[in-house]
Amino acid sequence: MTHDHDLVLRPTAAETSAALNPPPGRNGGDLVVETLTGLGATTVFGLPGQHALGMFDALRRSDLRYVGLRVENNAGFAADAYGRVTGEAAPLLLSTGPGALTSLAALQEAAAASAPVLAISSQIPTAGLGGGRHGYLHELPDQQASFRGVVKSVHTVRTQSQIPSAIAAAWESALTVPHGPVWVEIPQDVLLAQTSLPVVTALDATPKDVVPRPELTAVAAHLLSNATRPAIIAGGGVVRADAAGKLRALAEKLDAPVITTFGGKGAFPWEHPLSLQSWLEDRHTTDFLEDADVLLVVGSGLGELSSNYHTFKPRGRVIQIEADLGKLESNHPALGIHADARLALSALLETVGERTDPMAADRVGTVLTRVRERIAAQELTLEQDVLASVRRALPDDSPSFWDMTILAYWAWSAFDPRGSNTMHSAQGAGGLGYGFPAALGAAAADPTRPVLAVSGDGGALYSIAELATAKQYDLNVTWLIVDDGGYGILREYMTDTFGEATATELSRPDYVALAESFGVPGVRTTRETLEVDLAKALAAPGPSLVLLPAVLRMFAPTHQG
Repeated sequence: MTHDHDLVLRPTAAETSAALNPPPGRNGGDLVVETLTGLGATTVFGLPGQHALGMFDALRRSDLRYVGLRVENNAGFAADAYGRVTGEAAPLLLSTGPGALTSLAALQEAAAASAPVLAISSQIPTAGLGGGRHGYLHELPDQQASFRGVVKSVHTVRTQSQIPSAIAAAWESALTVPHGPVWVEIPQDVLLAQTSLPVVTALDATPKDVVPRPELTAVAAHLLSNATRPAIIAGGGVVRADAAGKLRALAEKLDAPVITTFGGKGAFPWEHPLSLQSWLEDRHTTDFLEDADVLLVVGSGLGELSSNYHTFKPRGRVIQIEADLGKLESNHPALGIHADARLALSALLETVGERTDPMAADRVGTVLTRVRERIAAQELTLEQDVLASVRRALPDDSPSFWDMTILAYWAWSAFDPRGSNTMHSAQGAGGLGYGFPAALGAAAADPTRPVLAVSGDGGALYSIAELATAKQYDLNVTWLIVDDGGYGILREYMTDTFGEATATELSRPDYVALAESFGVPGVRTTRETLEVDLAKALAAPGPSLVLLPAVLRMFAPTHQG
């Protein structure tokens, strides 16, 4: 009797010969790049360092494209964006100690936003592992401990034979929903030593599906089919699962209004009659969602920003579909369904009954009118004009990457992304400096479309060195910097809270002249000329910078009243 697990693919004679006679001059780093190639990687990001030179030397013997940034944290942001826009695991090559640790903030953002980043770091030589104080350069008593609370999984290699399996396991972990960053570390001597191991060929690291339990989707379908006032909150899980089409079909079948979280921008058409858009930081929206008798939450944990700073208190039945077990029912009791958003929405589409609510679109329109009236009463025409100019200048299919800056906070609520998976920001972890290096990663993923980065002057200073990267690789990114002379949102928060701001004012360079010193064309624009200048920059190939000197204000919050 033959069992399935007895069936083994036998190598051909040519494969056996190649395995027995591997090419000379390879080291442990070659096993890394061969494994990445075998898994399907085409592009890697990173920054070389002394302990990691074995990996970087091997790159020249591979077909992998290397995009090197100037700061490890920025390289992490670039890999994060590459993972977000492609859905593939983005390799990030790092060195030991300071180089590795400098990537931590980027990996935290990747974890918060479920971006699949495969970080591969060197380590001190094998003899130094184990926590002793040997005095190696870059030595940490336990390097992986610094990453264990940030990434999805940690994989430590001690011999060359472990490299392919460890990287394949990490790859599978990164791409199993919820996606996220993973950490592999390989000692310097393992990377540098010559190897006689065969060339690594294709590996199987297929992520497992997270399938909803049918008895739970049956209950959810029953609740939704019989609801009087259903509503849907669509989070980033819908975008990552490429499930926007299924979400729209379900909403239309139920006549259920939909709002997207800031991480879920583009999950539902902005101008659809059932679209509440993204006005989550608004009491009118919060009241509407609280009034739903059945609330379907897909791909969101209803965290601080998605719950109007935890002032949202649902009164009806909540159904939560979430791939991250840690987020499932973490903020509100619900019918919790642990599943990938696409698979769960597919199951619901097959089982919900069609319902009609002729007043649904009118109720949505009433909420949006009240929101617009609230904003209009605050005399914020400059901010709305600037955001509208950006929208008109940006091609519909171009991705945009937004730093933590006032214009981005406006965009979270008020910007129409005109497509799923086109608008991204650092609102997951909230660190400064995300916008520009992330846009570089997206441009490396798809050079056919211009990419927009938006930063304030404070965030821009975190990543100004990457102008050199943009020029070196001729990446098609236009960087809009809104210069208000400081950390504008912190200035506003402190002034509102304490009466005056401290430590928020910045001496800053001439950004246009600085960009041009890198060989990147720059232009100083105004409120009136922004649309034309930005459109022109986006239409021109290669990198560019547009500087808008302006002091923007936020709309008044509703969660403090």
